[in-house]
Amino acid sequence: MSVVACKNGEFYTSYTPDCAMKHSVLLMEKIDEAFEKLQMTAKDCDFFASVIGAGSFTGIRIGISAIKGFCLATGKPSLAVTSFDTLAYNAIDGAGKEKILCLVNALHGYYYACGYEKGEIVFAPSYISEEEVLSLQNSGYTLVSAESLPIPTRVVHPTEGLKNATLALATAGKFGELNALYIRKSSAELNAQRG
Repeated sequence: MSVVACKNGEFYTSYTPDCAMKHSVLLMEKIDEAFEKLQMTAKDCDFFASVIGAGSFTGIRIGISAIKGFCLATGKPSLAVTSFDTLAYNAIDGAGKEKILCLVNALHGYYYACGYEKGEIVFAPSYISEEEVLSLQNSGYTLVSAESLPIPTRVVHPTEGLKNATLALATAGKFGELNALYIRKSSAELNAQRG
């Protein structure tokens, strides 16, 4: 769980690598901490951003709901940032020439993946196998993740990427609705279909 706040060019960041399914308990505490450190309130914000996925279904829903609440209460716009954006905006080299394949572990040998080149998406968000990841790596992609994975990747810090992605997307004026990015159905939905 990452929280980033900015006031007059000064940033406050918080990163909790393992929430142990306590997003709903910890998120508001971390947001309050950020506001306190920067001596600001929600009314002082120009906009609010949330990561919309891919990732933990529950964690994503909690983040989106909290940010929608801030937007509703303050009348400020929202900005959707994907987990892949947080990796790409952290990892892309200065010239943006590197082909980056951003990975989120979907478990059991599968990954959520999205490819970037020159800061643009060139491989749409997908649910792919380890074999497909390795094939893309062999075609020239550098593998990037926010955590160590069973396959070697360049590990980058998600909070720094969240800060960079939010600034870049806000500067580009990409405000809009917050809708979860579901690349595949949840385990509960898949189990219900199986009967």
